[in-house]
Amino acid sequence: MSNDEQTPPTDEASAETGLNGMDLIIDGWFHERGVLWPGQAMSLQVKKVLEHRRSDFQDILVFESTHHGNVLVLDGVIQVTERDEFAYQEMIAHLPLNAHPCPKKVLVIGGGDGGVLREIAKHDCVEKIVLCEIDGGVIETSKKYLPKMACGYDDPRVTVVVGDGAKFMNENQDSFDVIITDSSDPVGPASVLFEEPFYISMHRSLREGGIVCTQGECVFLHVDLIRPLVKAISTTFSHVGYAYTTIPTYPSGQIGFIIGMKGGSNKPETPLRFPTEEVQAKLQYYTPEIHAASFVLPAFAKRAIFD
Repeated sequence: MSNDEQTPPTDEASAETGLNGMDLIIDGWFHERGVLWPGQAMSLQVKKVLEHRRSDFQDILVFESTHHGNVLVLDGVIQVTERDEFAYQEMIAHLPLNAHPCPKKVLVIGGGDGGVLREIAKHDCVEKIVLCEIDGGVIETSKKYLPKMACGYDDPRVTVVVGDGAKFMNENQDSFDVIITDSSDPVGPASVLFEEPFYISMHRSLREGGIVCTQGECVFLHVDLIRPLVKAISTTFSHVGYAYTTIPTYPSGQIGFIIGMKGGSNKPETPLRFPTEEVQAKLQYYTPEIHAASFVLPAFAKRAIFD
């Protein structure tokens, strides 16, 4: 069947099995469709398909786009593009790290592309970085096709664990100053990362005064997911905040972060540490001013999440 004759799979089918990324390339364009953003789609023009395979957990597609560099797609959903990935990677890493007075040991759940590792490595005070990624296939693919992100693996402080994040945290309690969960959307293997038991596991794995930061979906699309989760974990964490960043190739051009504190008098909205002049010159999105401003939500989102 030629591309122009292909019938896109239904959203119901994608929810159960994850989409085959190749099925979403029609007439030379990749069309991202998903159950979490009904009625809308994101399209990128494809220059060349670089890799397509199925790992033990999900469908993996990498293509070179005409204007956004290489693009990583998991189960039919865009994870990163080389053009705008910094807007997400910098914020999910530097928000919690700069809200902590001196993070020494950091855990990343997910984040197989290596971008979060790259950002954590910019903090000299960090002594150990552990990445726990359930799908080794994502790591392998990213090292091959996303070198500007996968360079994070080159830092000698990094230890990689291929396995289940919740299990790892249950085996390493009171161990980390900061935990960052860089997950895909709550469909398929990542769905458990958006449930209260996972946040309880993170809380137990934190040291006193520690901070968690997780991918928090989009306020324009997912307040019905965000609100009950924030409410539920507010009984576990001493303070819970919600911030966001803007990134063109994510659904509705925006994605948020749920941040929880385990004790401590500081709130995540206030950075305690600041990038050096040398580090700030390398950053493309994060600034101390953006840090504080990212917690200022539109009126509808503030009411929907916190009121």
